[in-house]
Amino acid sequence: MKSEMKKRFPLLIAQAAVCVALLAVAVVASAQAPKPFRGTITAISGNTLTVKTDADGVQQVNVPATATLKRVAPGQTDLKSAETIPLTDLAAGDRVFVTPDPNATDATVQALRIIAIKQSDLARKREKDLQDWQLRGVGGLVKSVDAAAGVIVLSSGSGATTKTITVHTTKATTLKRYAPASARIDAALPAPIDAIHAGDQLQARGTKNADGTEISAEEVVSGSFRYISGTIVSLDAASSTLVVKDLATKKPVTVLIAADAQMKRLPDRVAQMLAARFKGTATAGGTGADLQQMLNRLPPIPFTDLKKGDAVMLVATDGTTQVTAITLLAGVEPLLESPAASKNLLSNWSMSSGSPDVAQ
Repeated sequence: MKSEMKKRFPLLIAQAAVCVALLAVAVVASAQAPKPFRGTITAISGNTLTVKTDADGVQQVNVPATATLKRVAPGQTDLKSAETIPLTDLAAGDRVFVTPDPNATDATVQALRIIAIKQSDLARKREKDLQDWQLRGVGGLVKSVDAAAGVIVLSSGSGATTKTITVHTTKATTLKRYAPASARIDAALPAPIDAIHAGDQLQARGTKNADGTEISAEEVVSGSFRYISGTIVSLDAASSTLVVKDLATKKPVTVLIAADAQMKRLPDRVAQMLAARFKGTATAGGTGADLQQMLNRLPPIPFTDLKKGDAVMLVATDGTTQVTAITLLAGVEPLLESPAASKNLLSNWSMSSGSPDVAQ
């Protein structure tokens, strides 16, 4: 028996070594297998896509003839009704969810499956959602939060138009926070109600009562932002940055103008009218919704329209010496006389609304 075991022992050792080697190869292959990713197509050359990923990277993706390409509507999660499309249907601006081929050996990602949402579909969905937010939504600054009761109290409007809005949430309410350096609702991330704090900017969509002072919210999006009023002391067009002397802190703040930042300029007459309203001397009324619509109707301005010495008000990401602007309003010299003007004015300016546009 011992003799037989001696004969078989080397064979067992060899088999064990092979198993260990195969296991090691499997572990390495698993570790190196490319993971699925989401992003936006920025260019197409032949059967190769350039995709800007949501992780702020860039991926080249080869699409072989064997790859499966599907088109879904924004928000659609069931692929049973997804439409099969040819590669020629894809275009720059389309959102994609790419599943790489795990067996491919090329350095460039080889697509096994691509699920796409057309840019035109996204635009229509965002427009529809924007209209719904304007019709069924409310917004303002958070005054208090009762997490246990699911109740959030907002202050909306300014001057004589200021009103208190009570937002009621339930377990079915979708709660999100704005992503860093963004005020896009479609980029907001899930977050619990106890992440909301007094002073936050908040928008809610749902069923309102007759006078708009209460809302049963279906969706709530909140975020913490910095409100800055001051004058521009320097600009750098190459880096899309400007330095603003903050009137509140008396210190300079470097402001990066985000690619999707809203920038507008108030006409002198409008600025004077708003300044009078904030001081309580205006004879004309108006609502927060009127103010939002007026600001939204103003034409956007380019970075080159700004100059040293301009008075500006802006909403930016929270920061001390450097921030990223989300909304910026120029031509506001008369408003700087009112310390709370920027916060009251900009907190009622509708932030960029949209719908979830990430392919599932």
